Amino acid sequence: MSSDEADRVPLRADLAGVAPYGAPQLDVPVRLNTNETAEPPPAGYLAEVGRRIQGLQLNRYPDRPHRELRTALGAPYGLGADQVWAANGSNEVLLQLLQAYGGPDRHLLTFRPPYSMYPELARTTLTPCTQVDLDDDFQLSPQVAAGAVAAHDPDVVFVASPNNPVGTLVSHEAVRALHDGSRALIVVDEAYVEFAPDEASAVHLLADLPRLVVSRTFSKAFRLAGLRLGYLFAAPWVVEDVQTVRLPYHLDAIKQTAALVALEQAPAFLDHRVRTAQERDRVRAVLDARDDVEVWPSSANFLLLRTAVSDLFDRLLDRGVLVRDFSRQPRLSGCLRVTIGTVAENDAFLAALTAILDEVAGAADGAARPGDAQPDPASPTTTTGAPR
Repeated sequence: MSSDEADRVPLRADLAGVAPYGAPQLDVPVRLNTNETAEPPPAGYLAEVGRRIQGLQLNRYPDRPHRELRTALGAPYGLGADQVWAANGSNEVLLQLLQAYGGPDRHLLTFRPPYSMYPELARTTLTPCTQVDLDDDFQLSPQVAAGAVAAHDPDVVFVASPNNPVGTLVSHEAVRALHDGSRALIVVDEAYVEFAPDEASAVHLLADLPRLVVSRTFSKAFRLAGLRLGYLFAAPWVVEDVQTVRLPYHLDAIKQTAALVALEQAPAFLDHRVRTAQERDRVRAVLDARDDVEVWPSSANFLLLRTAVSDLFDRLLDRGVLVRDFSRQPRLSGCLRVTIGTVAENDAFLAALTAILDEVAGAADGAARPGDAQPDPASPTTTTGAPR
């Protein structure tokens, strides 16, 4: 045993052998694996942020309750600062909720396929977690929602709308079924909701559902993945409770300033959504036209697709295209998720995918050339492709 091993303090037993969470960050020409917005922030944004931070007193701690930011976040929805909380990305928001309302004697309910971080957050906070399957088309029906909370009596429910990695929305009826059929805190994770119609947001249910929490992020539609800022809308008692677990001065002054400028420039930040939706629908139409690809409808800035090519992720990477591989996860056999990027990035992905699928089809055809054994014409034949 080396001296380093002898001196090493053992890791917590339930974390032994666990790999750190995170998607690959590879230097390839086309990166479509983390659902960032391909377009940078609007012109002039960074200059204005730079101008304002010149006046910050960085020798002093930041505004701990960040009330100015919380007021600005809630204003478009008629919510006061006492109904808003912000943290370092929506992941920290979800972590704080489990720190406050989860734990070894509590129970988290999620739906499968889930956002990959939900089980990670449950493990980190020692919160037992149960996953219930979405419908066959990856929708959450009110019936499944009601049955899940009745069967498992959770303390906290996480449900993503749009779902990641599929892109499907959760209806208001399903959210009501979760809330009214349980005693749980119902957390609707709306990381991608700005890409969906405005009426799809669960924020419109806050006045009727006292245990509802809506979480959001600046990382996707707001084009600020590098800023790491997320926030929630909820009843004032939730905002009070999460402050018992937040770290001191957790939201730095530069981040607060940058977020306030972004909110002031919100129309310019969000004007790409129509372009993104058009590209999403264009890419989906190309994929859907193929018999060897299954692709799901999406209300987000990504698409989930399935093929019968077992090494498709590696083949795409060999051609300089990085996507997200879900093919080994339950219910997602053969599935990849592709972020909608620029027109050029999307075209590169489609070209690489087409070349690979055509190569695979050509190789399969070459295995049955004239002279090979042929099936009896009188016998029934079947063809197989990607599951539909």
